[in-house]
Amino acid sequence: MLRKYSWADAAFNMLIYSFLIAVFLLTFYPFWNILVVSLNDATDSVRGGLYLWPRVLSFESYYSIFRNDELLGSVKVTVLRTLIGTPLSVLAISMMAYSLSKRELIAWRGFTLFFIFTMYFGGGLIPTYMVIKSLGLIDSFWVFIFPGLIGVFLMILVRTYIEQLPPELEESAKMDGANDLQIYAKIILPLCVPVLATIGLFIGIGHWNAWYDSYIYTYKPELKTLQAILVKILNQFQTGAMVSEAEQLANSTKRIPVSGESIRMAVTMVATIPIVLVYPFIQRYFVKGMMMGAIKS
Repeated sequence: MLRKYSWADAAFNMLIYSFLIAVFLLTFYPFWNILVVSLNDATDSVRGGLYLWPRVLSFESYYSIFRNDELLGSVKVTVLRTLIGTPLSVLAISMMAYSLSKRELIAWRGFTLFFIFTMYFGGGLIPTYMVIKSLGLIDSFWVFIFPGLIGVFLMILVRTYIEQLPPELEESAKMDGANDLQIYAKIILPLCVPVLATIGLFIGIGHWNAWYDSYIYTYKPELKTLQAILVKILNQFQTGAMVSEAEQLANSTKRIPVSGESIRMAVTMVATIPIVLVYPFIQRYFVKGMMMGAIKS
């Protein structure tokens, strides 16, 4: 039997939908405005105002960006650190989580407290810099990978997920002659796909958005990340103490004039769009991971 909706139900639904649409517009329009300004002609953008599409379509800001060697190099560094750092971190975190899920491990409580201690207390910037320098990671690409290889909070999430798995799976595998490494690779990892995909998303976003480590630990221009270049452009554009990076980039083109504002918006879109496009694929991967992690009776 179909349920009959009253006028009160229809009015309530209309109110909820209106509220959700308003929230969507308030959160989406700033992003859309950045895209429109980056695609609009620089001289027309000076007029200002709110508009929903480019009044004078121009891709010159993006042409200027991709003709700049420093920006192109920063894109390569950011992509490489994300593609290399994310799987290595997921592998290291999952291995540590599997080890610490075994409460019969010698000094299990001591190892657990040791890692939890690092969540609340840190050495500070200067001692951390001295350690990284002593390891020879200053001005090295691997300074983006090794210092943040393991996140304790993410490790605890994976460990908790592993502890909820039926112990009979491991017991049956050991009866068949499997060792711990084989159990980890062939049983634990496939069952942990949902949580590994989740932490992989967090780690990947962290690598893509990271700029402070590039700012502190690298001096070579070819090792600067995309976000570090974006922060540099934003800071110089806002202070106005000198000719900003955006203005220099804008004045370097011999084609249609562009402005620092259009360059700033275009760089923001280049830094934002790739990671936004990852979400639909990760969402589908979550569903697939849950199906793989299901236990058949």
